[in-house]
Amino acid sequence: MDEHDWMAEQFEANRTHLRAVAYRMLGSLTEADDALQEAWLRLSRSDTSGVENPGGWLTTIVARVCLDMLRSRKSRREESLGEPPGARVPDPIVSREDRTDPEHEALLADSVGLALLVVLETLRPAERLAFVLHDMFAVPFEEIAPIVARSPEAARQLASRARRRVQGENTVPDADLDTQREVVDAFLAASREGDFEALLEVLDPDVVLRADLGTLPTGGSREVRGAAAVAGQALTYSRLGLLMHPALINGAAGLVSTRNGEPFSVGGFTIKDRRIVAIDILADPARLRQLDLAVLDD
Repeated sequence: MDEHDWMAEQFEANRTHLRAVAYRMLGSLTEADDALQEAWLRLSRSDTSGVENPGGWLTTIVARVCLDMLRSRKSRREESLGEPPGARVPDPIVSREDRTDPEHEALLADSVGLALLVVLETLRPAERLAFVLHDMFAVPFEEIAPIVARSPEAARQLASRARRRVQGENTVPDADLDTQREVVDAFLAASREGDFEALLEVLDPDVVLRADLGTLPTGGSREVRGAAAVAGQALTYSRLGLLMHPALINGAAGLVSTRNGEPFSVGGFTIKDRRIVAIDILADPARLRQLDLAVLDD
């Protein structure tokens, strides 16, 4: 086996891991696949004769590609005039509650909930890279430092700042899926019945609702905080005549809604101590069309 064939074999052997790295870095399944393609192009032009740890080396290449993509994305957003404030809601991974998807399980092996990815979207590119590589994939700071062009200690500081930001938000749901579903069902029932008080019972006082509605001028990102405000939004939403489909959203209880047979939104819920602490909704029609919504299949 020649050098190119050997590295191609290593790339395929590590593809699942590399896609998981890219998804956490970019919050987009499409961009994650683009990152892997770009990484392979860079790899094919590289001298790999001295590579002793192909898995680690490939992770570094993918991380560099993702960092470039994050910086380019940030630049485009800063140049976009009139964009409202609010975190971008990443691509959710939607699964049926009654069916296990091995590919989804591989991507979500360490319970990367949608709320966590939303918080990662608020980080600076270098902070996100340092946090993802070190805290999620145990890459040493000595290997992260050259990617972000900083010293190992500076890379450690980047991850530390990111960690404080993540820990300051409710991003980790209770593990019991049955309890999660009970709370989501109670939220849905209260919304349908127009029961404001019942909604307050299932919402944490500091709950945050984030929604990505698509392109301007009618869309953009929205953020609502506080139980009363979120309950009000839920009652408004319930009047749209949507059909709700239970689903797993990034491994947690959630909902896919449709109107006139077409996908309308995907909603992820973060539940702690039997109360909803975060709701993340993707309602961008263009992005919804790119998602695998097999949950809607009979």
